[in-house]
Amino acid sequence: MSDADYASFFATAIPGFAADKVESGQWSAEQSLKLSRKAYEELLPQGLKTANHYLYCILDDLGQTVGTLWFAAKEQAGKRIAYVNDIEIRPEHRRRGHATRALTAAEDEARKLGLCGIGLHVFGHNAGARALYEALGYHPTNINMFKPL
Repeated sequence: MSDADYASFFATAIPGFAADKVESGQWSAEQSLKLSRKAYEELLPQGLKTANHYLYCILDDLGQTVGTLWFAAKEQAGKRIAYVNDIEIRPEHRRRGHATRALTAAEDEARKLGLCGIGLHVFGHNAGARALYEALGYHPTNINMFKPL
């Protein structure tokens, strides 16, 4: 990912994450952009140069950017794993296998880095993403539930 790609990623990821947090009932609409920006700035304090964070553009067969993938190397239960912080395929390019190819490539990159697995979070309202992850062999490790009154 280039600096220009990162600027574009950051500009679109902030409102996207904010919207997901609002839809999931975790943040209010009024606070969501501020909280989202804060979360991204804390996770990526040096932007592309933040240690142990790997940001990629997802390309189609013609070499055009169709999305982004960001994962971090971290420790979990005494093991080093990759943790997918964000994967986003632009709406007009969805359902064409780009996310599957990107996550498969992330597995190869994680192995090269000596990581032993990949974790991620998926919002409960994102049925398409949940189905994709399950088809790729991911399984739930915990589930939060909520009932509005």
